[in-house]
Amino acid sequence: MPGFAVVTFGCQMNQHDSDRICEVLARAGWTPEPDPERADLVLLNTCSVREKAEQKLRSEVGRMALIKERRPSLLIGIAGCVAQQEGERLVARMPDVDLVIGPDNIAELPGLLAEAELGAPAQVRTVFDVDAPRFLEARPLAGGAKASEFVTVMKGCNERCAFCIVPHTRGPERYRPAREIVAEVARLVAAGAREVTLLGQTVNSYADPERTLEAAPGAGERRWTHTHPTTARQDESQFPSLLRALVSAVPGLLRLRYTSPHPRHLTRSLILAHRDLPPLARHVHLPVQSGSDRMLRRMIRRYSAAEYRERVAALRAEVPGVTLSTDVIVGFPGETREDFEQTLELVRDVGFTGLFGFKYSPRPFTPALKLDGEPSEDEKSARLAELFALSEAQRQAHLAALVGTRQDVLVEGPGRTSGYSGRSAQNEIVHFESALDLTGDVVPVRVTRAFKNSLAAELDAAFVPPARSSSERPRVAERRALPVAR
Repeated sequence: MPGFAVVTFGCQMNQHDSDRICEVLARAGWTPEPDPERADLVLLNTCSVREKAEQKLRSEVGRMALIKERRPSLLIGIAGCVAQQEGERLVARMPDVDLVIGPDNIAELPGLLAEAELGAPAQVRTVFDVDAPRFLEARPLAGGAKASEFVTVMKGCNERCAFCIVPHTRGPERYRPAREIVAEVARLVAAGAREVTLLGQTVNSYADPERTLEAAPGAGERRWTHTHPTTARQDESQFPSLLRALVSAVPGLLRLRYTSPHPRHLTRSLILAHRDLPPLARHVHLPVQSGSDRMLRRMIRRYSAAEYRERVAALRAEVPGVTLSTDVIVGFPGETREDFEQTLELVRDVGFTGLFGFKYSPRPFTPALKLDGEPSEDEKSARLAELFALSEAQRQAHLAALVGTRQDVLVEGPGRTSGYSGRSAQNEIVHFESALDLTGDVVPVRVTRAFKNSLAAELDAAFVPPARSSSERPRVAERRALPVAR
């Protein structure tokens, strides 16, 4: 049988798409090949959020083209956001490419490859499924589900942030029926999954297209000082109702996460869901992008720094100990030193335990291309270094404060060197030793040491391992032929 390799660039959504690509190809008779240089098909699943990812794509295609000179039968495909963005232009610029396929066309992959194997010209399929959205469901492999799995609940984005190409590459928002989401989560949990992360470009904007969900507690409450009541009404979604439906219908689900939300949909009803639902992780990744209202308006983010602070404070009031991480862009067109200082101030005030910082990168088809005043690359680099220094100090202080505390850790599998590793409810990586295979269990540990990005711990003395055979344990997470290029 022919072998394939998938190389993944970018975010968790791309990684999830790569998993679905592997499943589609496996059902069509292809087999995973760990070494891309020995595969019959190399599929590059791309990201276009930043220019760096596109540069990596060009480099990878060039490397594959050299292999194709020696093995002309090698098929080279490009999937993902750059494929959707560039379409036919990729084939014109890269004549060694045999296939270009958008995120909504993964199900068509076997048929397109069959044509390519018969010598058809380069195939390009980048059509959005707006009229009849399709969501490829995760199907556990023969070895069962991993301890932690991803499930897509929506795709596309209606926000139109000035810097972001996602609406162009992923299309408008489309939502998956709640019954399908609940059924997929139930299947994964039955196959061994203990944690599920819900995925979507603006995941907490979710609305059930079949309108089967009941209103969540707190829906309609608009206790905001800094948000106009009409705007607050527009911020409401059915995402909190979906979370409650999942926890109610799938009692074996031990932990539930989601990414990436938009701050304006952190509503009263979502905050109450975090308070009321034990499986919902005590961690939220909430992109802020800037602490300057002037920059937020230029970015078309649709909230102010005061609104962001107020909603975070409301979440912390209901869920003590919840941790937050965020995304920040430095060097957006027009950003002054004063604007950047306001971002640093917000980062200090909120006390993020994790931060992903990026230099602004002009992207095609985005409104920001019309803006002037972009800082120099040297200034961007200096600001990014300053931002990272602050966030690293905050993270180190947070991890150090956890030494001696008790944490509940969902064990994901063996560590890289020894023992086991997993994540706490607050999303810290925790390493510990155990003579037993505890993959898939939630175990109590005592933190003994803080590292730069993780914690060392010991199993709590009172812990009693659950009686469970090895066949009942989740499959240990593995990347198979899915190297991720950041």
